[in-house]
Amino acid sequence: MFSKSKTYLILIVLMLLTVSCGSQATQATPSVVRSVFTTTPSSSEGSNKKLQTVTLALDWTPNTNHTGIYVALQKGWYRENGINLKILPYSETDTNQLVSQGKADFGISFEEGVVTSRAAGLDVISVAAIIQHNTSALVTLKESGINRPRMLDGKRYAGFGSPFEKPVISEVIKCDGGKGDFKTVTTNVFGYEALKAKRADFVWIFMGWEGIQAKREGLKLNVFYIKDYCVPDYYTPVIITSRKFLDRSHDLAKRFMEATARGYEYAIKHPDDSAKILIQAAPKGTFPDPGLVVESQRWLSPRYKAEKKHWGVQDLRVWTNYPRFMYKTGNLLGPDNKPLKQEPDYKSYFTNELLPYGNS
Repeated sequence: MFSKSKTYLILIVLMLLTVSCGSQATQATPSVVRSVFTTTPSSSEGSNKKLQTVTLALDWTPNTNHTGIYVALQKGWYRENGINLKILPYSETDTNQLVSQGKADFGISFEEGVVTSRAAGLDVISVAAIIQHNTSALVTLKESGINRPRMLDGKRYAGFGSPFEKPVISEVIKCDGGKGDFKTVTTNVFGYEALKAKRADFVWIFMGWEGIQAKREGLKLNVFYIKDYCVPDYYTPVIITSRKFLDRSHDLAKRFMEATARGYEYAIKHPDDSAKILIQAAPKGTFPDPGLVVESQRWLSPRYKAEKKHWGVQDLRVWTNYPRFMYKTGNLLGPDNKPLKQEPDYKSYFTNELLPYGNS
């Protein structure tokens, strides 16, 4: 599933990017990028302005979860807003930690990561939902005969090491009548690739990337969407920042999000052109199969805002249901690594104040 929270994995959401969504992007596991991208606008607009640097930490290598950012970057919209954007490469350090520690102004994360990070005392807050609904799923090989979640009991799962995996997967299995017991295994390949190599019986992927990759490779899968099995729907991925950064640079943050929203709205309307922009902007070799990027973008573009009027808007309901599920199952751990005794203030987990259209 896309680097779901780098902090816990040197892998997830490693998959998730393959997907969507790489190998969490898990993508076909493109090599990790070590260079830093900076704004290289296609026009001279804003070139006379004094630019302020903003840093953004990715959760994995560039993929279609990030398209709107690369569109805004290549179109020169950050520069128009007086911003010199530096995209930091994926690293083994979780984006929530990087943002909380002030090593990045913004980052790509997931509701699961934000929820567990805030419970642990980190200063992170979600400022936009990149995708309105959870497009991740547990999958098995069609040939395995494991065609229901309850059949995952006792099976091998190639995970990422994040704290939210066990409670979520157990709930999916129990929702279908199983016990919720499974074996987490460590392999030398990640997620989707582990499933292909039959070193795991099931994995967690983003259907908008790895699901499409499997289709293009002729690999047939059984798919169990997380949100269809008793786990509340949630935002994955999201853009995060810290309250400390907002207090210090609120206007700068609003200008960053205005350009970012503009990029995603463009990607919604122009998926093919946006895919082309992403391919051209990413480091050479990032996408060995450009067709995967195009197909993924066509799949994902309408899902960026789904039924919402505008991209990025977040609802309190979504930011309450999933965290409450984690809290009630005793899986929200405080700084002392013990379950929280008091239910969190879910309103503090997110804000729409930086979006150009607010809550609408």
